[in-house]
Order: sequence, then C-alpha cells, then structure tokens
Amino acid sequence: MEGLPSGYRPNVGVCLINSDNQVFVASRLNVPGAWQMPQGGIEEGEEPTAAAIRELQEETGIVSVEIIAEQLSGFSVLVSKVYLVPLTKKKYLIRFNRQVPRWLTNDFPPAVKAKVNRLWGGEWHGQAQKWFLMRLTKDESEVNLASSEADTEFSEWKWASPNEVIEQAVDYKRSTYEEVMATFRPYLSERGIAAKCLSTKW
Repeated sequence: MEGLPSGYRPNVGVCLINSDNQVFVASRLNVPGAWQMPQGGIEEGEEPTAAAIRELQEETGIVSVEIIAEQLSGFSVLVSKVYLVPLTKKKYLIRFNRQVPRWLTNDFPPAVKAKVNRLWGGEWHGQAQKWFLMRLTKDESEVNLASSEADTEFSEWKWASPNEVIEQAVDYKRSTYEEVMATFRPYLSERGIAAKCLSTKW
C-alpha cells in the first residue's frame, strides 16, 4: 500500500459523529475502562475506504453514514457527498472524490505486541492507520455491538466530546487520538459531558 510504514499493520479508523457533532466511542470488553473509536485491519486487496465502512458495520452495526472528510498530512479534506449503496452484507458501492490520506502510527506496548503478534502472525511494531470522519445519517437505534459474525469487541457505547475521547483512550493510542481530534476539530462539538453510556444489544 502506498506510503505504508514498514513493520506496521495497515489499519483504518472511523471518527463517527452524530447530529450534535459528538464522537462515538465504545468500551472494550477485554480492557475495562478503555474507550476507543471504531477501527480495524485492512484486508488484502481491500481499499481503505471500504475497510472503514466494513469495520464500522462489524463493530457497531451502523451502515447509515456519509463520509465527510479524510485525514491528510496535518489537515482534513472535505469530500463530496458520499452515497453508500449496499450490494451485499459486506460490500458497498462507494462514490466520492478520491483522496490519499496519511498513515498515522502507534507502537504497541510489549505485552500488547506479544499478544497481537500471536493472534495476527508476523512481527508487527504497531498499527498504521488511515482515518475517516463520518456522520450517522439515521437515528442511533441502528447501533448494535453484537451484530456481526465476528466476536463482539465492546460492552457499551456513548457519544463523547473530543477531550473525553482523548482522556479515556489507552495510553499508546492517545497521541494518535490527539492528532485525529485536532484534524477533525472544525466538525466536532466541544459541549459538556458525554451522553449516558448505552449497553450492547445481546
């Protein structure tokens, strides 16, 4: 993949916002108290945009979104209106002005590195991510953290301010989250306390 740093697993991240411009975060089942935005690996031959849409659906059940911006080197680029047309459960026709966003990297702590390298195979230093800003276009009843065939990763979710997103992230992801929030800040809300936590649907 173009510009992918050596030794880093290709990954995408989604900064999903609602009509109040708050950010979607979910609490990991295996790391209590750690909140994160949806993210996941890019499959071989898969475009980052398609990977971002697939991971969002698999982790949250959400399919009704529009892509607002992608992260480039130090700034975000507004894209034209995006139409996501479901072709199958996991495939979409995507129409928008193509941009090539920058890779952001985070290094795994030793314990995490050992675990993920056993799980994924290979010898990964960390993750290299491309980030997308998306907006939920329907109501939040679409959220279902146990919607996919993959193992459920999250126990609950909420809408948060940019500062809360950063403060409640695990340490090794915090610098990446700071950069993502800074890049997309013109689109985000700084308002108060996050919405009440909502549990997954089982």
